Amino acid sequence: MTPKTFTRRFALSIAAAAAFAATSTSALAADWTVGANIGNVPWEFQDASGKFVGFEIDLVNEVAKRAGKSVQIENIPFNGLFPAVQSGRIQMAVSSITITPKRLESLAFAQPYYDSDQSLSVLKATKIDKLEDLSGKTVGVDTASTGDIYATENTAKLKIAKITRYEGLAPAMLDLAAGRIDGYISDIPAVEYYIKDKPQYRIAARIPTNERYSFMFAKTFPDAAKVNDILTTLKKEGFVAATHKKWFGSTPPATSSSVMVMDVPKL
Repeated sequence: MTPKTFTRRFALSIAAAAAFAATSTSALAADWTVGANIGNVPWEFQDASGKFVGFEIDLVNEVAKRAGKSVQIENIPFNGLFPAVQSGRIQMAVSSITITPKRLESLAFAQPYYDSDQSLSVLKATKIDKLEDLSGKTVGVDTASTGDIYATENTAKLKIAKITRYEGLAPAMLDLAAGRIDGYISDIPAVEYYIKDKPQYRIAARIPTNERYSFMFAKTFPDAAKVNDILTTLKKEGFVAATHKKWFGSTPPATSSSVMVMDVPKL
């Protein structure tokens, strides 16, 4: 074998290996890549072994199973979920995402499966007992969340001095404990779950926002109807309610979106 022949054969071998690897990667790619803001307890987070777990992880895995689809969860900061869905980088997103008219202008949602409000959490020793006590204070929120929207829209009314933005509940609560922020506005179920064994925190105010969460995807997502039909089945079978009980320790009200079959959200 001449040096030229060896070089040519080696190059061909490398090309063949690369083609095989690309084919294998494509073959092994999941049908649905689902974006999730991991660390959003108890919706999606990592357990002690590093496995992704949580209310929405259970839900999306069950929907994928019944749809005959493989699923891969990708950790994406909350604010990055929206462009990731719109660009087609991921097929769906979960992370206690509130259905809003603004989001429905460019994105689509399945029927809702969880009802929620916002909350103001503070340190137990603080004198903040209501929203009006935020005058001159620094408030933490999750970037681009409904808590962020609420705090921004009410900055002047509540005389909030500063808004500090975070990518997840845990770092915000750590800053609250350290005194770097005075209060944290976020989804009430996530906060209640987080502080249940942390007596240094308390919820000073519930903020009624009548939010509902669901799977978010592009308007062109081909499996949208299938996802919604499976959610209907899971509600009728009690799977969603049982998953609610598993992660939140309570049975959802019969009138909630965790139990009732609802229409697909539209503008």
